[in-house]
Amino acid sequence: MSDVRPGAGAGAPSLPDEALGRAPGRGRLAGRRIAVVGAGARPNDDADRPIGNGRAISVLAAREGAAVACVDVVESAAFETASRIEAEGGTAVAVVADVADPERCAGVLEACSSALGGRVDGVVANVGIGAGGGLRGTSVDEWDTTFAVNVRSHFMLAKAAIERGGVASMVFVSSVAGLRSGSRIPAYDTSKAALLGLCRHVAAEGARHGLRANVVAPGLIDTPLGRVATAGRPSRTAAPVPLRRQGTGWEVAYAAVFLLSDEASYITGQTLVVDGGLTAT
Repeated sequence: MSDVRPGAGAGAPSLPDEALGRAPGRGRLAGRRIAVVGAGARPNDDADRPIGNGRAISVLAAREGAAVACVDVVESAAFETASRIEAEGGTAVAVVADVADPERCAGVLEACSSALGGRVDGVVANVGIGAGGGLRGTSVDEWDTTFAVNVRSHFMLAKAAIERGGVASMVFVSSVAGLRSGSRIPAYDTSKAALLGLCRHVAAEGARHGLRANVVAPGLIDTPLGRVATAGRPSRTAAPVPLRRQGTGWEVAYAAVFLLSDEASYITGQTLVVDGGLTAT
């Protein structure tokens, strides 16, 4: 698998090593134990597939010195991410859990803590799905399933983080679709918007427990799932992005790692948009 450079418009600058996943870590998460929920990537036949957001966040957190619990519903996906981290000399464990199941979701952080030696310092909630098409094309079951994964699981992870204590930072991965209509999948867009409201509550209630909570909202990112979306709707990549290209999973990862780190020690309840200026147009 290669971490390819997204197509860029004429005159667009070449990408820095950070955006291509080639920069070394700087120890910003040294000694931390981080749980990334949604750390895998679905198998596909694209030999040149880019890295996904969850895997990039996991690998970068490890490069920055953290031990990482890679949580995914697909066992092979969780183990592949953990194996990549270990191949680079990092520390990682794979945890398999279906966060759409309330009982399994409730025990995720406990499982991560046990696997990481007794504590979790940071949590990244990256899971998300989309189903249906348009209001009339979305069934009640599709709506409920989307919210179970995209909102309820994040709520349960946040609740567990506060109740357990010891978690210093939580990052929710939303989308610019939560800020503006864009995906044409109302269940997805609405669920991503809901994360912004949830984050504000987590930030307010978590502060007294030493927990900061923030959102990363990616725009058009060249990921495996992004390519699937583009195949179904080619006009997706025609959006007027001022930086004239799609982002990379690594660029999303750097935003998440920043919010996890002490560099963001006075930042909570905020949304960091990673979209190349899309929402500025």
